Amino acid sequence: MDMGMIKRTGRKALFTGVGCILAPLLIGLLVEMQLKSLWLKEEDVYTILFLTTIHCITPFPVLACLLEDLNILNSELGRLALSAALVSNTLSIMINVGTKLIIIYKSQGSMLAAISLGTAIIYCIALLFAIRPAMFWVIRQTPEGRGVKDTYIHTILLMFLGSGYLSHSIGQGLFFGPFMLGLAIPDGPPLGSAIVNKFNYFIWDVFMPIVVTTCGMRTDLSLIKFDNSFVVFHGIIIVSIVVAKVVASLIPALLSKMPLNDALALALLLSCKGVVQLFQYTYLRDIEAITDQVFTLSSVSILVTAFFGPLLVKMLYHPSRKYAGYQKRDIMHCKDNEELRILVCIHRANNIAAVTKLLEVLCLSRERPVVVYVIHLIELIGRASPIFISHQLQKKIVSNSTSYSKNVILAFNHFENVNQGTVLVNVFTVISPLKSMHEDICILGLDKLTSLIVLPFHRKWSTDDFVELEDNAIRTLNCSVLELAPCSVGILVDRGHLGCSTFSSQSSYSVAMIFLGGNDDREALIFAKRMANHSKIVLTVVHLVASSNEGDTHWDKSLDNEILKDVKLNNVGGEYVIFLEVMVKDGPHTALIVRSMVNKYDLIIVGRQHNAKSPQTSGLTEWSEFPELGIMGDLLASFDFNNRTSVFVVQQQKKKT
Repeated sequence: MDMGMIKRTGRKALFTGVGCILAPLLIGLLVEMQLKSLWLKEEDVYTILFLTTIHCITPFPVLACLLEDLNILNSELGRLALSAALVSNTLSIMINVGTKLIIIYKSQGSMLAAISLGTAIIYCIALLFAIRPAMFWVIRQTPEGRGVKDTYIHTILLMFLGSGYLSHSIGQGLFFGPFMLGLAIPDGPPLGSAIVNKFNYFIWDVFMPIVVTTCGMRTDLSLIKFDNSFVVFHGIIIVSIVVAKVVASLIPALLSKMPLNDALALALLLSCKGVVQLFQYTYLRDIEAITDQVFTLSSVSILVTAFFGPLLVKMLYHPSRKYAGYQKRDIMHCKDNEELRILVCIHRANNIAAVTKLLEVLCLSRERPVVVYVIHLIELIGRASPIFISHQLQKKIVSNSTSYSKNVILAFNHFENVNQGTVLVNVFTVISPLKSMHEDICILGLDKLTSLIVLPFHRKWSTDDFVELEDNAIRTLNCSVLELAPCSVGILVDRGHLGCSTFSSQSSYSVAMIFLGGNDDREALIFAKRMANHSKIVLTVVHLVASSNEGDTHWDKSLDNEILKDVKLNNVGGEYVIFLEVMVKDGPHTALIVRSMVNKYDLIIVGRQHNAKSPQTSGLTEWSEFPELGIMGDLLASFDFNNRTSVFVVQQQKKKT
């Protein structure tokens, strides 16, 4: 948990977080006051008071896991829910401590209550002024790029066990001490991620199933009989709190003009229960504070909210709705004198050289300016909350996370300075789960009104043309962006030559665009035309024409001819444009022609998809290894060619239905 989020919380999240803890608590206490004289014994009053506070909690860990399972952790709704849960969880800690002090005071006297409070305060002060600085000292002792020493990790584990014993001995239960210690540990790499990597699988794959199973074995549904007044009263309390929680979460969202479906989804998310409450109910049962009947009823309430809540959220909230593009956001509809907005995605430092070279060949000029939004994507490990940083707004490095983007910031600042007046660069850092990282890319593209998103290919080749690195998580990310992007998308396959080549007075840079026809090819050709005016670039447009007219509609053919007109007349970039028209019989013939030309060019640009029944690509689909590159892109990126020619595959903005 990043407690710094509280300072950045907006009004909507603040009011929602306060409302979803205080409103159900007040409603629960009112119901208790009204009905306790009818159904409660005197000794049951304090037990129901403590149970009421547990029912009202919105545990941050439970919500973070739920949002990750629903794949909406870094969506707009997910971020709002996390912020509200953080506020709610902070308040619930204070309320829980206060409730336990009241119980200690009533059962054991004021002296023990004062000792418990004093010890808890001293413990928190020690965490803030001793333990947390020690954690930062550990981070400073860890060289960049290396893991934290096991000695430190094992010491933290022993402190965790000791904190549980301490908080239990002062009457604050098993959870208070470890929870507060967890807050003292800086989130994210290197320390937070090291702890997660060390224990995460063992906890979630071994301990968690055992604990949940044993809790389930203790749940006996036959015990739920409403002839017991305490069980009936407890059932009324649970229903009242759930209803109050939903309403209290719903009202601030609706007052801030959030759509009803999204507001309901938020309210349901904040009302869900999970393992935190289950462990607390089990602990109360083990110390005989509640009966088996009450424990069973409480466990059933968790099951109901955990089962129906996510299902209803999936029905109500669809993050991809916001990406529906009713406005044309592609290169084709970007005017010549209008700035071209490009969103560039960077995963590793080795992506930078190829991307900056691609931007450099875009004929950068004051008449045709380019605005580049660079998003450095880092996997979320060791923290629960996604992070989105704008380095233009956040000038100072405020966390360890931003230091990982230092090389990216410096490289693109240098690129902006070299091309001053023609390029404007804005750098962002995003730390989020890989499986939902496409949300951040699409949201930023939508917010900045970009015309093109540039994605690096998931494979990296070595200098001797062997695959050096392959990351299937990045491939899945690319496919998700291709499906949901609010603008055109390009995948850059860097075979090593693109980032290494430089312009000099003697050398030129050769670019080819292979044109077959269709929306994506027309978009790719418009992109290629922007390079034609560069004095050091030789652009060759190769039009592969089918020997038969099969698959071509009259309208598509007219559009293709219209966009090729100025290329045929050599009226794009003067002597630097070459137009070749080649007749092909079928797919294998196309493959032979492409094979013969790959080593002649530094960069080849192709469209991703062509006409549905294109004779030029017939028979090639069955051999496609990477469908996200399309038939031609996959052919050029295959192992067989043994070349260092880079490929840029373009997909025009998809029409959303």
